[in-house]
Amino acid sequence: MNAAQLAALVVAGLNAVAALAGLITYLRKGEGDLFWPLLRFAQVGAGAYAIYAGVLAATGHHPKEGLFYLYALLPIAVGFIAEQLRLSSASLVLAKRGLEGREAVAALPRREQYELVYAILRREVGVMALAAFVVMCLALRAAQTAHGV
Repeated sequence: MNAAQLAALVVAGLNAVAALAGLITYLRKGEGDLFWPLLRFAQVGAGAYAIYAGVLAATGHHPKEGLFYLYALLPIAVGFIAEQLRLSSASLVLAKRGLEGREAVAALPRREQYELVYAILRREVGVMALAAFVVMCLALRAAQTAHGV
């Protein structure tokens, strides 16, 4: 096993832990106090791995399979798209409930406001946990295609 494969497995492991924490948070309808730091740490790992893959390419260390670069860099795109979906969670939840804007939310009873916030948070956790799972899968494929680096 070479360093690129080992690093990819570390990234896969970090994202597996984040995805599992997200799943537990989602199912328990929690706030994600543990999930969010784990997710951000896993995202940093994926970003560092993408940089590492770029350094390997720039220094002439190419794997036998060209798909390695796709699997090493695609987690950045997955993370970016997931963040955009996460940011749209509030709008989607509000639209689903027929609420437009801050005033409509403020007019709700306090309990319904809290339920709304938790619905938004739960959707955000679900989106990001799924993204962590996808990144884990991509990192595992990167480990499989990194031979010969």
